[in-house]
Amino acid sequence: MALLIIMITCFVIILATSQPCQSPDDFVAATSPGHIMIGGLFDIHEKMLFSEDYPRRPEIQKCVGFEISIFLQTLAMIHSIEMINNSTLLSGVKLGYEIYDTCSEVTVAMAAALRFLSKFNCSREIVEFKCDYSTYMPRVKAVIGAGYSEISMAVSRMLNLQLMPQVSYESTAEILSDKIRFPSFLRTVPSDFYQTKAMAHLIRKSGWNWIGIITTDDDYGRLALNTFAIQTAANNVCIAFKEVLPVFLSDNTIEVRINQTLEKIIAEVHVNVIVVFLRQFHVFELFSKAIERNINKVWIASDNWSTATKITSIPNVKKIGKIIGFTFRRGNMSSFQSFLQNLHMFPNDNNKPLNEYTMLLSACAYAKDSDLSQCISNHSQGTLAYKANKDRERNFFLRNDFLWDYAEPGLIHSIQLAVFALGYALRDLCQARDCQNPSAFQPWEQIRSKCSTECSPGQMKKTMRSQHICCYECVNCPENHYSNQTDMDHCLLCNNETHWAPVRSTMCFEKEVEYLNWNDSLALLLLALSLMGIMFVLAIGIIFTRNLNTPIVKSSGGLVICYVILLCHFLNFASTGFFVGEPQDFTCKTQQTLFGVSFTLCISCILTKSLKILLAFSFDPKLQNFLKCLYKPIPIIFTCTGIQVVICTLWLIFAAPTVKENVSLPRVIILECEEGSILAFGIMLAYIAVLAFICFIFAFKGRKLPENYNEAKFITFGMLIYFIAWITFIPVYATTFGKYLPAVEIIVILISNYGILCCTFFPKCYVILCKQETNTKSAFLKTIYSYSSHSAGSLAMSHVSLDSTKSNTTMNNPSSGGKSADCQKSKDIQTLAHICKANATSVSKTWSRKKFSSI
Repeated sequence: MALLIIMITCFVIILATSQPCQSPDDFVAATSPGHIMIGGLFDIHEKMLFSEDYPRRPEIQKCVGFEISIFLQTLAMIHSIEMINNSTLLSGVKLGYEIYDTCSEVTVAMAAALRFLSKFNCSREIVEFKCDYSTYMPRVKAVIGAGYSEISMAVSRMLNLQLMPQVSYESTAEILSDKIRFPSFLRTVPSDFYQTKAMAHLIRKSGWNWIGIITTDDDYGRLALNTFAIQTAANNVCIAFKEVLPVFLSDNTIEVRINQTLEKIIAEVHVNVIVVFLRQFHVFELFSKAIERNINKVWIASDNWSTATKITSIPNVKKIGKIIGFTFRRGNMSSFQSFLQNLHMFPNDNNKPLNEYTMLLSACAYAKDSDLSQCISNHSQGTLAYKANKDRERNFFLRNDFLWDYAEPGLIHSIQLAVFALGYALRDLCQARDCQNPSAFQPWEQIRSKCSTECSPGQMKKTMRSQHICCYECVNCPENHYSNQTDMDHCLLCNNETHWAPVRSTMCFEKEVEYLNWNDSLALLLLALSLMGIMFVLAIGIIFTRNLNTPIVKSSGGLVICYVILLCHFLNFASTGFFVGEPQDFTCKTQQTLFGVSFTLCISCILTKSLKILLAFSFDPKLQNFLKCLYKPIPIIFTCTGIQVVICTLWLIFAAPTVKENVSLPRVIILECEEGSILAFGIMLAYIAVLAFICFIFAFKGRKLPENYNEAKFITFGMLIYFIAWITFIPVYATTFGKYLPAVEIIVILISNYGILCCTFFPKCYVILCKQETNTKSAFLKTIYSYSSHSAGSLAMSHVSLDSTKSNTTMNNPSSGGKSADCQKSKDIQTLAHICKANATSVSKTWSRKKFSSI
């Protein structure tokens, strides 16, 4: 009885698989209605079942060899269409589909293509002949597929007749990029040119130069072989043998050719690396027999089978050796995974592959997980439909993760991209049309549409992480980048040294050259202050010239020293003009050296005056002798200034300041003077600071001298202003950037110059102009006499105090009488007072004459 049941089951299976389709609708694998129909081509079965060695009648036979991985690809297309229908991408418009099983046969795929091209909404399945198909309305608007390049080429030549868009998710033959021969063919994967190039690069980097190659006897195999041969030759890699296998498993010679190929591999003992451009079922047969013969090599896999679970599940596949593969980029698979987990809830009324999978799953319900794939492959199609429907949900639940394990993420993602590319193209077409009407547009109009809107000049395409190059978003070119054509892949970089570009620019603009211009408001203000300083200098010179013989002018060191100091101030104010305007080599060299030398000369002259004042009013003999030896006005001035001249000369010779173009700012070029040597610039300023500090010390020593004729106090204030200005200048100068950097130095020069000028000359001009009664010889002598009397009295008192100390030491001896001792002490005090008064008078007269002649 059991034997009879098995025989009946086998008969049912053979009967079911051997019946050809009875009508065109029987030929459809899966269908769903919609406003816009999309065709699909998938190799759900690996071959057709012929009752004879070759066809004798023009009929389409049933297919055998259910391919789980391809079945998953059809589900990926269905799922992607459902995602679009459930989104707002095509609001109010539903996508339908017609999916056909090509059975890995070009002939079957051509039959499906004829059905795609048949006239829409016609009671008969006819394809009209026309000279112009611009207004022809076919059954579908576009086609997804096929997977294999050989089939895609044949189908594309038929679809070209109506320019129907064909988007392939796996066909990588380089020839399909030829838009003259395949104008309506599109794909979401790169061509074999890049894959063969990557393979050749891998082989060269790995140090292999003696390899074998196995391919199929069709356009895909031959083109891949030719392209790979060119790439290997360029990388100095030699091909030891080239083996070609028949394209289809239905070919009776395929087993013989596989055995011959394996014998060739065994014979070529020095070939350890083999490149394989085959389909999955070829590789399955090849590896199964290679394992039996203990062949162990390095196999380089093409994208057709590199991630195929069918290959990795071959028993003892690890014995085959190492497999290195290339595959497509993966995307987010979470949504598709959820779809598979709920597949038992998906309607299967018009989905024959899903029904067949359900029956096969029921037939293999008691097979182990490791044997389930082989069981399904052996049964192909069979079992009773009643039993399958009854146990469908239970079987799906028990084998929930089986389909997911066979998913090839790269191919699933490519199919999703293909469907969404069509979805975006339809969205653009349907914006101005009623796409609920199937006659709203013709298929060829989609060729003009794109997955994404055209990026205008000033923008570039940016591919999202989960998308391929077909679908992208337009982003604006960033600053200093531009694009001058539509749909540019990347923005071009401007020459940052000479040009710039704003955001979303279509061209580069020349940078404006900037510097502290004569028309700049800040420059005009600073120049006005410099001019006012020059006017002050001239006015002071006139005042001093007209009052040449007055004590104030004489006490200032005489007209020559005053003129030299005023000349230095004039040059300092004038040097600020070299900081304004377009920098030139001459102005860059002059501005620093002119200021450095003139300011050093000014400080040197003030230093001699400070020394002279201290010498004139010093009452300490030792200090006076030291100051007399030190006080040599002309040598001091020449020596101090000469050292600065040497510093500036060496600076100009070895590292002179030059004009520099500062291009670090995005939109402008700053013309500025580069110091040439920061060290030399620092030494110049440091030397001036040292002289100013010495001058400050001398002036501080003489700050308590006669007020009306004493410059020391004001020189001290002037030096303090100088120090404050330049100490502030260092951090400000280091942090300031741009065209206003010279203005910082101008401001510091003006502050220090005005500070010294005002403190040195303004008090004297005030006395000359407003207090003329004090600017006379008698008033001057009176002031000197008063100061000298006070100073000399203090000095005499100090001497007398010393003598009295000695006397007290003598008088401390014991005396015979207390009264006589007190009387004697009183007399001594009176005598000391007379002596002090006489000494003070004498000293003051002597010092007055000395000081007057000295000053």
